[in-house]
Amino acid sequence: MPDQTTDPSALRGDCAQCFGLCCVALPFAASADFALDKPAGKPCPNLRGDHRCGIHADLRNTGFTGCTVYDCFGAGQKVSQLTFGGQDWRTGSKEHARRMFDVFPVVRRLHELLWYLTEALGLDAARPVHADLRRALEQTERLTRQTPEELAALDVAAHRQEVNVLLLRTSELVRASVTDGKGGKGTNGKKGKGKGKGKGKDRRGADLIGARLSGADLRGASLRGAYLIAADLTGADLRGADMIGADLRDADLTDADLTGAFFLTQPQLNAARGSAGTRLPESLTRPVHWAAAG
Repeated sequence: MPDQTTDPSALRGDCAQCFGLCCVALPFAASADFALDKPAGKPCPNLRGDHRCGIHADLRNTGFTGCTVYDCFGAGQKVSQLTFGGQDWRTGSKEHARRMFDVFPVVRRLHELLWYLTEALGLDAARPVHADLRRALEQTERLTRQTPEELAALDVAAHRQEVNVLLLRTSELVRASVTDGKGGKGTNGKKGKGKGKGKGKDRRGADLIGARLSGADLRGASLRGAYLIAADLTGADLRGADMIGADLRDADLTDADLTGAFFLTQPQLNAARGSAGTRLPESLTRPVHWAAAG
């Protein structure tokens, strides 16, 4: 497998190298996202014997929208091929399967941290903390390569708190580099524009559910953990905004500018709505359902 510390593409799920772990290890409840209940450790009825989804091409139309939003950040293939040496949960013992299901979400959380740390190391404004970020990335990568027993006993929350200190500092440095828009240039070299509804503001954890933010100037804003469910962000300027943990479910990103937005993940985009005019960071892919909705 590629080196996760240097290749961001390896921090995306590769179902061909995984034993369908997200379809077995994780629970889901009948809701707008899932058509039925499934407890943790029980295979989804749509999972085939070859560990592939039998309705993958039709998940949204059959009530499994939640599956199209999820991404394991490459944890599935690492647990399948490295942690457990390529032995799947079907052919191993019950204890082997149980331990695999216990370890998968642990590695998934570590891989999400690897995504943020890898991105932070690519941000010029964060150079003052690059050395610390690299040490944190190397430590996190080492943790992902522990034995199943060590991973099961790992305090991921404590490690995440340590890493979060660096991610917060990164956010401060990057957002401070965004100009004030008074005739200056934004993160992609364009002159500042917008309605001034939040540029540079700290909106961590803010309740913005259904908020009318069409055309809002949110350059350099901290939207860490903000609730933007069903928010109208059409044409909003989100360059240089910190998006870590922002809940974008059903948010309308039509024609929004997210170039330069950081700590944004593919699952967040997959949960939102957008258009061909939505501008994205180069590291992310335009969701297929956006074109269908447009």
